[in-house]
Amino acid sequence: MTAPLFVVDPGALDRLGVADVVDLTGPEAHHAAAVVRLAVGEHVLVADRQGARVLTEVTEVTRELVRLRVLERADEPEPSLRLTLVQALSKDGRDEDAVEAATELGVDRVIPWQADRSIVRWRGPKADKGLRKWANVIERAAKQSRRGRWPQLSPMVTTSGLALECPGRTPFVLHEDATTPLAGIDLPTEGEVLLVVGPEGGISPQEVDRLVAAGATPVRLGPQVLRASTAGPAAIAVLSAMGRWR
Repeated sequence: MTAPLFVVDPGALDRLGVADVVDLTGPEAHHAAAVVRLAVGEHVLVADRQGARVLTEVTEVTRELVRLRVLERADEPEPSLRLTLVQALSKDGRDEDAVEAATELGVDRVIPWQADRSIVRWRGPKADKGLRKWANVIERAAKQSRRGRWPQLSPMVTTSGLALECPGRTPFVLHEDATTPLAGIDLPTEGEVLLVVGPEGGISPQEVDRLVAAGATPVRLGPQVLRASTAGPAAIAVLSAMGRWR
């Protein structure tokens, strides 16, 4: 079984080599000692969320501190082609399900989108609360999938803001009426791909027109109509199979 992953502050793993020591403190130490019940001699992955990651061995465990000896570095480099999920806000937690699966599949950035047909609305304090919930989903999924480099969570955008994200990137709008299959497109070797997923009610024709005018290409995944929770992760899997998983 893969070693569990714990996190430290960015920069804490810089310049560490074999036999160096790194300590878990605070909530991470408590979780490791009291919940996971780590014991001396067990192996643990430690990451800083920004790509630095080391495999370590537990040498000391208390309630306030878990001391680890570095066995090897297992850094996760930044990909030359970044995958960004633009996920429309959706009801019944389907947007959070999409973010969770996308994180496990290796997405590099997540953008919450207030689409015209989104039933869920992030207004005022709800926007901060919604972002915190998505950040917690990303944390749990990143730890579960042992990621050293965690996805960036961007602020919520409206369709106007999303159109501004398109220039200089490679944007695709997942749409059931599109004729171009995502699996048949030619991917760039570097830069950023945006995968735009609408809510349960779909993306409005006006939104599609606006995003196409900004440079986006409507694409389809297959003959089935997928839920808002499924389409984004499925698209990430398709693109990963075409490139980074080879």
